[in-house]
Amino acid sequence: MTEPIASALPTPPSASDEVAELTDRLHRALADVDNTRKAADRDTAALRLSERLAVSAAWLPVLDHIDLALQHADADPQSIVAGVQQVREQAVRVLSQLGFQPIDTPGVPFDPQRHEAAEAVQDTGAEPGTVVRVLRPGFAAGDRLLRPAVVVVTAFPELPEDTTAGTGDDARRDGGADGG
Repeated sequence: MTEPIASALPTPPSASDEVAELTDRLHRALADVDNTRKAADRDTAALRLSERLAVSAAWLPVLDHIDLALQHADADPQSIVAGVQQVREQAVRVLSQLGFQPIDTPGVPFDPQRHEAAEAVQDTGAEPGTVVRVLRPGFAAGDRLLRPAVVVVTAFPELPEDTTAGTGDDARRDGGADGG
């Protein structure tokens, strides 16, 4: 005899078997997400350490030159000043190698995103709102600001007070234009 056709077809999974399979897939997916997060955390920590090591290594020659200058502290003051200037130039080069350019140019318009005004002066030789002196240079990498430059800017001229009678708050306090 031949077997019935119905027995040759696979039996559909029961609802509980389907729930168990979906639950297992969910747990595997959650474990994959957790493993991916842990791997990203490890990679980020390794990248941060690598960057810190590179930046620290870039500053070591500057530290070496400061130590050398201190060993010769009793030398001629002019040579010490020259040495300190060289160390400063080296420090600026290190910042430049790290991608940070100085913000230290007088004569440019004041930019509140890159400058911090410490003083405003009347200067007839420059347009109002112009940087006339840099007190402390700033540094930036493109639009990323490491530190704003502290500057002196030319002041805008004082505006005369409005002495028009019958307008503004004074008119309202006096009962308005009709005196009422």
